[in-house]
Amino acid sequence: MSAAQRYSLLLVLASCLAGCTGVLDPKGPVGVAERLVLLDSVFIMLAIVIPVILATLGFAWWFRATNPRATYRPTWAFSGHLELIVWAIPTLVITFLGGIAWFGSHQLDPYKALSDSAKPLEVEVVSLDWKWLFIYPDEGIATVNQLVLPVGTPVHFRLTSSGVMNSFFVPQLGSQIYTMAGMTSQVSLQADQAGTYDGLSAQFSGDGFADMRFAVNALAAADYAKWIANAKAGNSTLDVPAYVELALPSKNVPAVTYSAVANNLFEAVVAQTLPEAPAAPGDAGGQDQPQPKEKS
Repeated sequence: MSAAQRYSLLLVLASCLAGCTGVLDPKGPVGVAERLVLLDSVFIMLAIVIPVILATLGFAWWFRATNPRATYRPTWAFSGHLELIVWAIPTLVITFLGGIAWFGSHQLDPYKALSDSAKPLEVEVVSLDWKWLFIYPDEGIATVNQLVLPVGTPVHFRLTSSGVMNSFFVPQLGSQIYTMAGMTSQVSLQADQAGTYDGLSAQFSGDGFADMRFAVNALAAADYAKWIANAKAGNSTLDVPAYVELALPSKNVPAVTYSAVANNLFEAVVAQTLPEAPAAPGDAGGQDQPQPKEKS
């Protein structure tokens, strides 16, 4: 496929998907790399799908009952050249697709740092029922259902779960990653453009799963520094009692910012050494659980 044909096909696909703001509209280097792997895979598969469709239509037209020029060969049984073509094309397609998946998966290893020179922003993530907790250990602050990042800065996430397995995913930044209780996973992402992006849970985790979403606000360096200063100026602290209350199952939790965080809270969540929240009367999957107190 020539460059002009490839570009034309890309325009057709783009027009069909106009308005999409997910993985096909990336805002960071990981998302861009994932989109490239996706589009390359599509083009390689189209290299066999389109000829097969055209050949099927062509054979049906040529060997129609009303075509006297079509040759009828009832004793035909085997052709080495045809057999070679039949097996060679799928083999090449599988080889190319396997190569893209192999090299792409290694280049997009979630444990791999995005930059060898730039110091990443550290963010600790805890998936709760049914909300997301983000801890900024270097700044000593935390947020619920709101993730604020500086534009152009690599972000290194360490992730865990308070209980049920979940999946952290920001489609426009790339690379979903699972969270599991008692252990940590990692992923590195970066936002290259200022804006607000959707984050979500990509793993069903119970009654409140559908609303387990968060906003990702990518800010310029000056605006990010201002946000940090404003967050530290508050008077709310995420200590152990506050975390125990927050960990209660709850739905549609508004964005919350904590101006201080207890030392080593994330490690305590991973080690599962924090006290358990008492079960609420009539608990049936969290439907009757109280909402955490809103903090500013």
